[in-house]
Amino acid sequence: MHLLSLCAPFYFNWPAFWLAAGLYLVSGLGITLSFHRNLSHRSFKLPKWLEYLFAYCGVQALQGNPIDWVSTHRYHHQFCDSERDPHSPIEGFWFSHMNWIFDTSTVIEKRGDSTNVGDLEKQPFYRFLQSTYILHPIALGALLYALGGFPFLVWGMGVRTIWVYHITWLVNSASHVWGKQAWNTGDLSKNNWWVALLAFGEGWHNNHHAFEYSARHGLEWWQLDLTWYVIKFLQVVGVATEVKLPSQLHKQKMAFNN
Repeated sequence: MHLLSLCAPFYFNWPAFWLAAGLYLVSGLGITLSFHRNLSHRSFKLPKWLEYLFAYCGVQALQGNPIDWVSTHRYHHQFCDSERDPHSPIEGFWFSHMNWIFDTSTVIEKRGDSTNVGDLEKQPFYRFLQSTYILHPIALGALLYALGGFPFLVWGMGVRTIWVYHITWLVNSASHVWGKQAWNTGDLSKNNWWVALLAFGEGWHNNHHAFEYSARHGLEWWQLDLTWYVIKFLQVVGVATEVKLPSQLHKQKMAFNN
């Protein structure tokens, strides 16, 4: 994907650019809304058809299938910023950002086998995505090439994919290194406004680690959280239910002055 993106200056056109922007929104929300808040933390419920649709959008981000992504993320919270964390900056910024992806054996050695995703493994749809994962982005790439030639492939698959890659990875790296802690979480998670802006609200990472179950990460009115706005809209129209938010009592418990 990075090599493909090197062609971007030579194959620029506005339709390809806007295609990349649209797919950034769709695949990005597939990660933040589906893989993360819905599947990993069960922050809200959706009708199965809509849950599966959002999950499929996440598959098109090329960050792995839902079962493996969710398993890694749940282990991150279980062992956060310890020696068993799959991607903690205690082993270096670049390790937490992307190098951990290339060291699968060490990650498995740290966390053990994936035994924390039984809720997804029992669903045939997620097992199907796990076994056929790579075919779906390949099919999207073929469709984009058919629609707009090489510029659509370069911008819609290359540029868009690495943009979403690095924004997601910045949550693992930058949001554990730079920013402020509003809550006493006992780890390195930080609230980082610019990561939140790029990652649809995921940069309010200390908020998230304090209240993992919360569908809303931007807890203050000024903390922009696009993913939460979409969830709230889905709740208002009646398709998102059992939306979880932190209680005042829990906030008091997590406060530094408690």
